[in-house]
Amino acid sequence: MRRSPAEVVKRYVLLDRKGARLDALSFETLTPYIDWREEPVWGRVVVVEKTTVPDDYRKWEILNNLEVIIPVTYHVRGAVYLETATFVPEETTEEVRFHVKVVENFWRILDPMIPPHVGLKRMVSFAREAETNEQDEAHRRVLAELVESLRKAK
Repeated sequence: MRRSPAEVVKRYVLLDRKGARLDALSFETLTPYIDWREEPVWGRVVVVEKTTVPDDYRKWEILNNLEVIIPVTYHVRGAVYLETATFVPEETTEEVRFHVKVVENFWRILDPMIPPHVGLKRMVSFAREAETNEQDEAHRRVLAELVESLRKAK
């Protein structure tokens, strides 16, 4: 409880932007900030450019001294659909209200469990790495197209 609940949300959002939820191994880095142990398999990844987490408690919804809701603003560039390896550009602003509560003396995010919100540069790197490691030529071409469409979004 020494940290502000906003610091917990900021750290979670930063790790998510860096791709911590893109693979099971890096998911462990998020466990100090959340109150769930596993996530569903996501069919899409939201590609974001910028996120804003307010430090000012007056912008939060304070439920009580151990529970708050902190609004996070995402500047969305679009989404990558993993099944088809396609990027669908859609510039928008999205607000997600993170429910944060003290659990066993630590601030933890209770909900919502949203699809990964990954930064554009990290998503390009992730797709490029998948392309490099892909053995099937047809799949490699699809991933190359994904990399190119993400690069055009810059």
